[in-house]
Amino acid sequence: MEKVPLTKFATELGQHKTAELLGVRQSAISKAILKKRNIFIIRKQDGTVEAEEVKPFPSGK
Repeated sequence: MEKVPLTKFATELGQHKTAELLGVRQSAISKAILKKRNIFIIRKQDGTVEAEEVKPFPSGK
C-alpha cells in the first residue's frame, strides 16, 4: 500500500485518468486541486486505488 498526494498522482496520470480510476468527474479532481484539499490516493497491492481526505476535527474550525 502506498499513499500519494492527489496533486502528484494527477500530475503523473493526468486528471482525466485519475477521475476515471476514482469514479468521479475530471472537474472534481480539478476543483480539489485548486482548493488545495488534503487528499491522498492509496495504491493497493491488487492495483486498485482509493482516496482519503484528511480534515481537522471538528471540521467547523
